[in-house]
Amino acid sequence: QVQLVESGGGLVQAGGSLRLSCAASGRTFSSYAMGWFRQAPGKEREFVAGINSGGGRTYYTDSVKGRFTISRDNAKNTVYLQMNSLKPEDTAVYYCNAVPWYGSSSPEYDYWGQGTQVTVSS
Repeated sequence: QVQLVESGGGLVQAGGSLRLSCAASGRTFSSYAMGWFRQAPGKEREFVAGINSGGGRTYYTDSVKGRFTISRDNAKNTVYLQMNSLKPEDTAVYYCNAVPWYGSSSPEYDYWGQGTQVTVSS
């Protein structure tokens, strides 16, 4: 069973930046495409960004294109989300999960880590 531990969230002003990390363990991390998801208060969890198993291809939901960058370090079993030009509407708890294939916006597993809170003030 994969264990996912997110970190790096915090409180930032609009226009600021944060870098999130997700440490994965338990299985062959480098074999899986990975994704970041987020859940804002009162809303359903949504897909944010994805990356293929090798790290060479990425894709994003439209609202974060040009502002967020997903990357991974397979030697460290870690996936990152660099978030720039943050907006108040980016406020949410951010989670990582595997995705079943490159391009998918659905999580592979039905369990989640604790997430990391990102709060963007206006």
